[in-house]
Formats: sequence, structure tokens, C-alpha cells
Amino acid sequence: MTVWAKQPGRSPPAEVPFALVERTGRGLVLAGLNGAARSLGLSHGQAHADACAIAPALQSAPAEPERAAEALRKLALWAERWSPMVALDADRPEQEGLFLDVTGAAHLWGGEPQMLADIRRRLAAAGVEARPAMAGTPGAAWALARYTAREDPVAPEGQERAALAGLPVEGLRLSDKAVSLLHRFGLRRIGDLYPLPRSGLARRFRGSEGLEVVGQLDRALGLCSEALKGEQRPAAYRAHQVFAEPLTVVEAARLRAEPLVHDLCAALERDGRGARRVVVTGFRVDGRATRLEAALGAPSRSPKHILRLLREKGWERLDLGFGVDALMVSAVVVEPLTATQVDSEAGTRAADAPTRAALMDRLVARLGETAVGRPVLRESWIPERSEALALDPPALEGPPSGEDRPLLLLDPPEPIEATAELPEGAPARFVWRRVARRVRRFTGPERLSPEWWRPPERPGREPRTRDYYKLEDEDGGRYWVFREGLYNREDAERPPSWWLHGVFP
Repeated sequence: MTVWAKQPGRSPPAEVPFALVERTGRGLVLAGLNGAARSLGLSHGQAHADACAIAPALQSAPAEPERAAEALRKLALWAERWSPMVALDADRPEQEGLFLDVTGAAHLWGGEPQMLADIRRRLAAAGVEARPAMAGTPGAAWALARYTAREDPVAPEGQERAALAGLPVEGLRLSDKAVSLLHRFGLRRIGDLYPLPRSGLARRFRGSEGLEVVGQLDRALGLCSEALKGEQRPAAYRAHQVFAEPLTVVEAARLRAEPLVHDLCAALERDGRGARRVVVTGFRVDGRATRLEAALGAPSRSPKHILRLLREKGWERLDLGFGVDALMVSAVVVEPLTATQVDSEAGTRAADAPTRAALMDRLVARLGETAVGRPVLRESWIPERSEALALDPPALEGPPSGEDRPLLLLDPPEPIEATAELPEGAPARFVWRRVARRVRRFTGPERLSPEWWRPPERPGREPRTRDYYKLEDEDGGRYWVFREGLYNREDAERPPSWWLHGVFP
């Protein structure tokens, strides 16, 4: 059984044409469209400029394939309510979906039609547009979900041949070249392939397309098997204990939680993982739960460090009510953690020594997660947006740009009065902080285009192109300046202006 699911996103209302765009070797192309955009004749892979010419009202946003893949993976884990084996189907853009092996499970929902209706209803409630179908083979279910007009189609095992006969050959999950060759021979329906002998069908094509057609047809009809790789849920790291008598004192709960933390860290060490967020949950006798949560700036599996953070957070935050009859300590966010270096003299792990990460964790526990951060890189070529303060930084290696950048950046950039020999050339002299400086040498320009997909920081003031120059004055001072705006090409109401953004040592 397969479910075709379109990814929910930041799209506008359904009546507004909307597309996701991605950058390729031939420029910006459409990577995803909604129904309104398709109705205007736009298609996947079309140039963004051509699409805007056809549909001037088209709205667009940059495609994020990594986030889309992660959303599909999470959807697969959520779909385990219907099947223990859920496989991803993400090979074809705009046709992503899931394969669910529901063998022997349909009766739990009252039958196959009722099960499909439950799938469609729950996905719709979650904001996911889906077209489910059920068949005896993954290939047949895939074709029915995408190319039949019936709602919740079902093809019982052994009846795939009749169910697929009237569907287009695109339903066999063929490459574009194979589909084009089939159309050239007048073979447009899957049923048109049935009377043809397998050997003759393969010989009609040059190359691998013939074998592809025969293989996909046999898989859809169940003449040969198709292996699916199920998505595996990440391991859950938790330790819990149930008590015969409820715990009514916070100090008693703390003492009982300590061995659970040690058990949790032992499981993390066994799998080479470290906790980034630890939660202590107390299950109260009145049916409610109380929680104490601690975030870590770096993955750790040190019981001493985790217990210290929980103490900084304050065990008194656990509202025991009339008592808790069970405690659970869980690592809700984990990351890989390599073995730490051992101090040969002291015989202790380096992770137990005071470190910057441990200090940040204690400050966060006392002051809150929004009050502490460290400088991290962000994916942006605009200098002031390429760094930020964050507690949980993304994994970026190296600066966003390979260009040399000054160590000191002014935030915000300071305006200067510059005089250039040519309108779009480098400054020959400039005035900064009331001091005139004459330029002895310069390099540049380095042009940075505005990030058009981001909203302007100041409403009504659209971002403009920047030309950056590295200047050296007669006294040896080195500066990083830029001209914002292009003469006679951007925002005629605002002439280009000069700004000093940084100072080199």
C-alpha cells in the first residue's frame, strides 16, 4: 500500500499560484508547485524567469530539500500507527510518498476501504494532502494512488492486471526517456504492454530502457518481488522506576532519580551517543505528570554533569502533588559523541573537567535558555546575517564565504562621505567620524546581491545590491567599506550611499 503525501509548508492560500525554486546550472528553476500554479501551465523544472512571464502573480520561496526530506521521514515514523514497516518513496520530485506494508492489518480498521479512509482523514487533520491506495504490490499501489480518478482505490491481490490496464505508462515509475520511447511506439496505456512478448518488448529499445520497462511492469503485476527498506525509529534513551508507595518529598525523588541518570548515561555510552536535552518526568497519582528539563550546550553522557545541571535547574520545580508513583529520566535529544581523552596522570576523563560547554550549561540552567548564547556561523552571504548568538548552533564548517573578512565588524555599519573618481568606482577619499582619509590603494569590488527571499528588516525599505572594497589609507589603516545601491538601476528615490562595515587589524 502506498500513500502519496504532499509536504505541508509555508505556501499561501490555495488560489494563489505558488512555487518553490532551486538554483541549478541553468539558473533558478521551479522545484515544486501548488494546484493554482499548475493550472496556469507551469511545470516542474521550468525556468523561474519563464514562469514569472507566464504568471506575473506567481509567488515563490527557496526550496529546502533537506527539510522536506526530514519532514517526510518524520511522517513515515508517525505512519507506524498503521504498519510496522513504512518505507520512503522520495525518488521523484513532487511525487514523494510512503509505502506501508499492511498485510494482515486491514481488519483492525474494519476492512481495506475503512483503513484507507482513516489514513486520508488523519493526514488531512495533520495538514497533509494525501491520496492513499491499496494493492497487492507496491508498484500497483503507486500507480493507483497517482493516476486513477477513484477515491481510495483498492486492487486485491491477483487483480493488479485489470486494475492497471487503463492507467498511463507513467504509472510504472519509468524514466522520462523510457516514457518518451513508449509514446513514440504508440504505447500509452499499461494495458497496451500486456499482449507484447517480454523479449520483443525489450528488443524494441536501444540501451537499458527496454529492461527498465519489462522490470517495472513485472514488479507492478507481482511477477517478481520488490524489496522495500523500512524507516527505522531512532533508539529511545530512557530509564524509569515504579514505586510501591508514592514519593511525596522532592528530596526523595531526587535521590531516586540519581541511579536512573547513571543508567541513562550507561546506555548512551554503549551506543556512542551523548545527551543534548534531558527530561525528568514524575507520574503523579492523580494521573498528571510533572517535568524538570535541562538543555546541554554540547553532547554529554557524564552523570555528574547532568545531575549538576538538574540541581541548578532546581528540583523544587517538580510539583509532586499528592505524590509520584513512577519516575522516568529520558534523553529526548541525542547526538553522536566520540570517546573522550583520558588523563593518564589523574585517571579521570577530560569531559569531567570544567569546560566552556559545562559553564554554559550551568549558566543556562540558572538564567534560562534565551539568556545565554555563543557566536555561531549562519548560512548567509550578507555579513551582518552570517553570524548570530545561539545556544544550539548548527554544524557549519568554515565561514559562509571564502573571502577575507575583517575581525572587527561594526553593527550596524556606519555611514561615511566618500568621493570616487568614477560613479561606480572605488573611493579616492572618505570621511569617517569627522576624520578625512585619503585612499592609497584598494581591492574590489566584491558584489553581494540582496537575499530577495527574506523580508526587509525595515518595512518599506527594500534591500539593495552592495559593492564591497578593501581600502588602505595613507597612514596604513585598512577598512572594509561598501556602496549600497547601483546608479540608475535600483530605487531611483534613494541614491547610492557609502558605509563603513569593518576595520582590518
